[in-house]
Amino acid sequence: MQKLYPLLMVPEFSPRPWGGLSLAPLYPEKQFAEKIGEAWLTGDNCKVANGELAGQRLDDLCKRYGRELVGDTVHEAHRFPLLIKFLFPHEKLSVQVHPDDAGANKVGQPYGKTECWYVAAAEPGARVAIGLKPGVTREQLAQAIADGSAEQTLNWVSVKLGDMLYVSPGTVHTMDAGSVLLETQQQSDITYRLYDYGRGRPLHLELGMEAVQLNTGAGKVMPQTKSDGLLSEHIELVKSHYFQVDKFELVAPRLFSTWEGSSAMAQVFTAFTGAGEVRVADGEPVPFVQGESVVVPASLGEFTIVPNRHLEVLRSLVPAGITAEPATYL
Repeated sequence: MQKLYPLLMVPEFSPRPWGGLSLAPLYPEKQFAEKIGEAWLTGDNCKVANGELAGQRLDDLCKRYGRELVGDTVHEAHRFPLLIKFLFPHEKLSVQVHPDDAGANKVGQPYGKTECWYVAAAEPGARVAIGLKPGVTREQLAQAIADGSAEQTLNWVSVKLGDMLYVSPGTVHTMDAGSVLLETQQQSDITYRLYDYGRGRPLHLELGMEAVQLNTGAGKVMPQTKSDGLLSEHIELVKSHYFQVDKFELVAPRLFSTWEGSSAMAQVFTAFTGAGEVRVADGEPVPFVQGESVVVPASLGEFTIVPNRHLEVLRSLVPAGITAEPATYL
């Protein structure tokens, strides 16, 4: 079996009716014949771009390598825990909701969907809807869906570059045009559409209304500055039971480790500005640029990220231990 190394992932572009033909500023060189709404970076079907494992799917590698790849902090040893993707809304998404783990289990799915959104780009006036307006009841939501006024029941929030939003299960949500979001979530694609602006796609009203929670912990998260001893500071954007996302602005090489205390964990580095490379002691450097993700297997230990002058990356991982929901505001 081949030895693991940092895995550069091939983005998988997913058509959506609310997407666009251009994915600038992240993928300015790419043009598409159909509307693309999402770029999946660590989905089960995403493939490795570099080295001896090039062409291999991420889910197959997890089954083969187990905790050597995914680490100690996840429940399931043979499944990659995080789905990371860019969202490119050129129109409103459907008004939707995701169930929690228990709700997903009821319909035969292993996991629900807790997610977070980092605003990687935003035009003036960009906004998302996160949760229901105070006082809205299930009956009022159901009536609004029936008469086409569903979005008037939602809590619309303006967003700007650098915002982080936490979206807990049961939160009714959607987003408007004008932003690019980097989403980190449980490795699950379970979504219940409540309202879709007449696009003709199926709705999931019975399951969706059952999943809806009138009050949730969703909202914007206040970033926290963290320091790693002698290393430079970084920003902790969000930390929950399912994921932790940190932001690093690199102008010089920086040492990282897949170990935290006695726990090893896979880490995903996603570039949204600039370029750089991941280096390990006994392997080839792995270059990556904006719009690309590198999965660093849990077994690798220490590694270095070297920026090409300037690099902004988000690091996503599953933290050790049980972590409460983050504090949020709207």
